[in-house]
Amino acid sequence: MTFPKDFLWGGAVAANQCEGAYDEDGKGLSTQDVTPHGIAGPRTAEPAPDNMKLVGIDFYHRYKEDVKLFAEMGFKVFRTSIAWSRIFPQGDEDTPNEKGLRFYDDLFDECLKYGMEPLVTISHYETPLHLSRTYNGWVNRRMIDFYEKYVRTIFDRYGKKVKYWLTFNEINSVLHEPFLSGGIYTDKEKLSKNDLYQAVHHELVASALATKIAHEMMPEAKVGCMILSMPTYPLTPSPDDVIKVMESTHMNDFFGDVHVRGRYPGYMKRYFRENNIEIQFAPGDEEILKNTVDFVSFSYYMSICDTADPAKRKEGKGNLLGGVPNPYLDASQWGWQIDPKGLRYVLNYYYDRYQKPLFIVENGLGAVDELIRNADGEMTVEDGYRIDYLKQHLLQVEEAIEDGVEVMGYTSWGCIDLVSASTAELKKRYGYIYVDRYDDGTGTLERYRKKSFYWYRDVISTNGAVLHEEE
Repeated sequence: MTFPKDFLWGGAVAANQCEGAYDEDGKGLSTQDVTPHGIAGPRTAEPAPDNMKLVGIDFYHRYKEDVKLFAEMGFKVFRTSIAWSRIFPQGDEDTPNEKGLRFYDDLFDECLKYGMEPLVTISHYETPLHLSRTYNGWVNRRMIDFYEKYVRTIFDRYGKKVKYWLTFNEINSVLHEPFLSGGIYTDKEKLSKNDLYQAVHHELVASALATKIAHEMMPEAKVGCMILSMPTYPLTPSPDDVIKVMESTHMNDFFGDVHVRGRYPGYMKRYFRENNIEIQFAPGDEEILKNTVDFVSFSYYMSICDTADPAKRKEGKGNLLGGVPNPYLDASQWGWQIDPKGLRYVLNYYYDRYQKPLFIVENGLGAVDELIRNADGEMTVEDGYRIDYLKQHLLQVEEAIEDGVEVMGYTSWGCIDLVSASTAELKKRYGYIYVDRYDDGTGTLERYRKKSFYWYRDVISTNGAVLHEEE
């Protein structure tokens, strides 16, 4: 078994988790600048000094050093995002911020210098704060116009440098974290289902519109949607549990179905009827939605179970989408259940459903790493646990490819240590590269190659063949 010759090996980051420089060169505030404790924490009125994302790992100033390290590993592709508020600081201006545009010009040029394709997420969990506070984020239809101006600006600027685009990061996560994912300022406990799904509709229309514009402005470009995948297994063989899983899976499949098929599925129309949800379609929305994506990308970290029995519905620790823990699986230090075979399953599931090329754009293990000095006197991390996690998952990707699934590439999450989205911690590390910065704000920001750095370099150079070698 082998990976395709043109398989896109690489790594992924998000601007808000690595760049820092939150107020430099004309950048406006984003929703991330007022969430110092991650998803679960409260919002602050202004950026707080303990918000690790304000500095991140200083990628904004050190990107050349970091891209060179990625090139040393042999990356074919580097996934990153554009900070919307670097381009339009408030989000509703007429004129973009030239210094912000220039930064991404320089970053993409640096990638291309090493033959590394940029894979760019247009909106990755950081709505301009002004749009969130003034318009209540994607609840307001005007967001489509602001987003359109933003995408036209970056497509015009980077169209000859960037071939692969993703419209929204983990778009289905808005159902669970409306402020993080959709910039919706209303507290989620007070947010009505009608407003939430109206915001979803606006995002889906904006995504389809961006796809249409991309195909018009950049005929060679490939545009994908990006979904938070979390395969769900019935807790028991009870038909009630199977139906419960079908219904909960529909809530996530909805987003991919619209992106790929260009229309609302019947099961969501039923859900809207039964929950008294009335989605306002503006004239032309149905036609816009027909602009479907070229590929489907997704994140994969864990699987979950579900059950119709309320007494057994005990949600697992740390899962963004909730879910019941699987008694057959081990968990990471953050309570995320480890299921390599779930990745083969979800690849087959999506390909059977969509018959579109698939791209795994996030996968990895968040863990506490210990920086040590090895026998050669070099600072490193002996992260064999990360190597084992990634190896087991990549072997399942290979199995899916053997099953006939068309997989474009794999960008492991946090290829260099960054600030966690869920907890805003730096001690939760994913990278092949250790960054000397800590949750109390101390550290030199120096970069060190972990053991996994050299392992992943060999995986790429052998196009996966090394995965079959004995330790």
